[in-house]
Amino acid sequence: MKKNQIILWLVALAVGVGIGLLHIKAVDAVMNVIATIYTRLFRLLAVPTIVLAVVTTLASLGGGKSMKRMFRTTITYTLLTTTAAAVVALGLYLLIAPGNLPPGVVSAENSGVNEMAGQSYSDHLLSVIPDNIVKPFLDGNVLGLMLLCFAVGIALSKMPDTAPKRSLMNGLNGLQELLFRLIHWLIVVLPLGIVAFAEQLTAQVGGGVMLDSLGKYVLVILIGNCSQFFIVLPLFLLAKGINPIKALSAMMPAVLMALFTKSSAATLPVTMQSAETRLGISPRTSRFVLPVCTTVNMNGCAAFILVTSLFVMQNNGMPVSAASMVLWVFIAVLSAFGNAGVPMGCYFLTLSLMSGIGADVAIMGIILPIYTIIDMVETAENVWSDSCVCAITDKTLRNSPAADKNGLTE
Repeated sequence: MKKNQIILWLVALAVGVGIGLLHIKAVDAVMNVIATIYTRLFRLLAVPTIVLAVVTTLASLGGGKSMKRMFRTTITYTLLTTTAAAVVALGLYLLIAPGNLPPGVVSAENSGVNEMAGQSYSDHLLSVIPDNIVKPFLDGNVLGLMLLCFAVGIALSKMPDTAPKRSLMNGLNGLQELLFRLIHWLIVVLPLGIVAFAEQLTAQVGGGVMLDSLGKYVLVILIGNCSQFFIVLPLFLLAKGINPIKALSAMMPAVLMALFTKSSAATLPVTMQSAETRLGISPRTSRFVLPVCTTVNMNGCAAFILVTSLFVMQNNGMPVSAASMVLWVFIAVLSAFGNAGVPMGCYFLTLSLMSGIGADVAIMGIILPIYTIIDMVETAENVWSDSCVCAITDKTLRNSPAADKNGLTE
């Protein structure tokens, strides 16, 4: 069944590419509508998925050793993989050495970009703290939601085992099962969405989105993402005794979904379903680790922030020493932690950082037309990294002395 499902998705992908190559405007419009519908439906389920998964997991694990071990392992491997992504990107930047763009080209692309950089990074961090319990749900503020979920989940775990608590937990667990039923239905009809996403992408690429002057810059980012995807992350899995080919095959639906939606948050329902039903991850682990990773584990974003920041500073004539490069590796990793898993999140975050150091961000206007392709690749890498961290955490917890007690060996 799983093999047939993968074949069906690959056929849908090929059909979508074939339709996109025809460049029929009416078909492009229809496929764009279908792709938008799928994206909206998955985003609709993403927020309640995050909330219910984190709250119910924390409520069951509490603030004891199990939760602390799970959280510690998740954050440790998130830091390791994100730092590795930034270091690989830095090495490639030094090796490929993108040159400066002609000044005339930069000024020509200045329109509107400086206005987009109005929000500083400090404003971005402050916006994470919710001042209204409803607003994070309406805005899709993933980090703000995570703060609420942690507070509610831990508070539930500390409540005495009374009838009201049991009723509340039964209600939350029932809603979660309902949610996963809806997710299952969406995945059943996903091939139609894949056709639409693939057609949409092919039509965009066929329309021309590359600029030769940015060739080396784009090359650094794409090679960096591919190196992380196919070499670095599999090495992390192998170090824990996990077969990376088997893991990637199991998580392929989520990786493909991330590639097309350009949102790790919107892909979360598929990621969780694939991790549990295809990769065999314990629901307790996946429903805690994956929402957390969707919020803080941004390998592709760290690489993009680092490379783009160095590129922008270089084109602004700012000195880029070895010490400043090391500093920007650190900044890129920390900044990626605060990025929301939404389309163009990394772009606007980098824009804020560059504006904050007084750089002329006109060059970001040149990067914008090709960011669609970059965003797709780095989002797919982010979801694959989330899956790897989840698999490693699950394996670590299963091998721990408390595994049987916590139900992780089932």
